[in-house]
Amino acid sequence: MIAGGFGVGKTTLVGSVSEITPLTTEAIMTSAGVGVDDNRQVPGKTTTTVAMDFGRISIDRDLILYLFGTPGQTRFWFMWDELVRGAIGAVVMVDTRRLADCFAAIDFFEHRRLPYLVAINCFDGMQYHNAQDVRDALAISSDVPVISCDARNRESTKNVLISLVEYVLTMRRSRAVAPA
Repeated sequence: MIAGGFGVGKTTLVGSVSEITPLTTEAIMTSAGVGVDDNRQVPGKTTTTVAMDFGRISIDRDLILYLFGTPGQTRFWFMWDELVRGAIGAVVMVDTRRLADCFAAIDFFEHRRLPYLVAINCFDGMQYHNAQDVRDALAISSDVPVISCDARNRESTKNVLISLVEYVLTMRRSRAVAPA
């Protein structure tokens, strides 16, 4: 799952890394969203995800990741429980100009004990805060990876997904060897 706040780069991430043309459910933002969708921090945003984004990337012949990008607005959160079924992990996209927008996603995955990592989307190639500052601001565990990325760049987003898979495998191994 790719989650995070409104306009943080979820659709862009799925589109940049998917080996297939991604399925998107982008809709033009209308006056119905005024007062509901706060796009002051993303003034050029004219569309929004209203259901999900779907993409796919093959790690190798036997390992295929299906990518589900969630809608960021609270009115669409009812879909998250369905999208999370069968997920191995999640990427929580973060815009450091709007950190509070990702708290709900972090709470969602922590409550469900789904491994996640935090990906700081470096808009315009700029990272305004380092990973430790973001970790501290989000009050997340020291074992949760916090990495930087550019959601528009395939190599960058591929590294995010590799980091997630490695983290999930590490978590599963540690649970398997933990004393009962």
